[in-house]
Amino acid sequence: MPLFAYKGIHILSGQQLRKLSEHKYSCSSSSLLDPLLQPWWNWLVAQTPLWLAPNLITIVGLVLNIVTTLILICYSPNGMEPPPRWTCFLCALGLFIYQSLDSIDGKQARRTNTSSPLGELFDHGCDSISTVFVALSACISCQLGHYPNWLFFQCFCAIALFYCAHWQTYVSGTMRFGRVDVTEAQFSIMAIHLISAALGPEIWLTKMPYFDCETRFVPFYLATGIDLILALRYAKSILNEGCGKNGSSVAGTSVLSPSIPLTLVVLPALIIAQKSPQNIFTEHASVYILAFGMVAAKITNKLVIAHMTKSEMEYLDWSLLGPSLLFLNQYFNCIVPEIWLLWFTLIWGTQDLLRYCSQVCLEICQHLHIDLFRIPYTPKGSAAHPATASVSSQSNFGGNADKNGGTTHRKSKSKPPH
Repeated sequence: MPLFAYKGIHILSGQQLRKLSEHKYSCSSSSLLDPLLQPWWNWLVAQTPLWLAPNLITIVGLVLNIVTTLILICYSPNGMEPPPRWTCFLCALGLFIYQSLDSIDGKQARRTNTSSPLGELFDHGCDSISTVFVALSACISCQLGHYPNWLFFQCFCAIALFYCAHWQTYVSGTMRFGRVDVTEAQFSIMAIHLISAALGPEIWLTKMPYFDCETRFVPFYLATGIDLILALRYAKSILNEGCGKNGSSVAGTSVLSPSIPLTLVVLPALIIAQKSPQNIFTEHASVYILAFGMVAAKITNKLVIAHMTKSEMEYLDWSLLGPSLLFLNQYFNCIVPEIWLLWFTLIWGTQDLLRYCSQVCLEICQHLHIDLFRIPYTPKGSAAHPATASVSSQSNFGGNADKNGGTTHRKSKSKPPH
């Protein structure tokens, strides 16, 4: 972590760190699948060694998810070529492992008595990155690259809705999960990968009887409907449920202010893709989605920090350098090959995200006197009988937080469905 951290620079002020220490996680959920999966999660966490740090569980799941998706991307970088069946199965397996680990890290934090605000922040950060890879993998599995506009729409809907989920949390102070939400979305995408693995990706190209459309549009039409419902739900919450003074956000700022960073990511992405004389999005879809996805992950993390520290969110960010250069390059008739700037955007955005997250984690660890990836002492939960620890963990609904509205400081699932 120190390798990526900024030297001599502090991102969080003393006041923000104090507010972070006082932060209490608030969540409500009515998920359909979460209660059914509780026995599996409780059994899994019971098998987890007590010395294993919750954040380490989270990061292992994220790495597996990223690696399996990158393997799929290697075989179908533009979402046009049918990927091998085994790569689709690998993606389903990687997502299942990630989902399972993401659902027990909070239980592990509770049973080892190591819950902290850092856990919630770390989990949200991992989820912001995972959302980009999960959405892209689903589109590639269905070979949606043949329809670039649909590919763009689905991926950026997932990114934007994830941001909006935290936007409404910043406004209302409570993370809310609906009956069809993140867990249902994850298992739907696993189903897409498994169908591609069992029947071959070509199954999505077949015409449906009695309908004049290919099979692959069925899940995406359903996803679009759910996206619309979620967008309306978030909009209603943002406009009407401000918990600050005079209906403002938790920081006392305008409830509409977080729209600015999101617009600065999505709008340039749309303009650059549509106006590119070199068809930069069509020819390099995966690189494009990942590049802008890393920028979106950065601003989402800043929004989460603004919520947890009850502070105003900054609008401009250095991660926007790449998109700005792409936009200006088009304005001056592409004096530099667009693919060069696209790769620069991906590399710059990735390193900027890693350095920012590393520095924030380092500052919080120093403030709270904890370690990120290890438990440097005998946790209080280790003195308890394993059965007792398992029972106590059952009160935690997923990941690093109690989705029944508890105030544990860790949190797991925050991705809106796609």
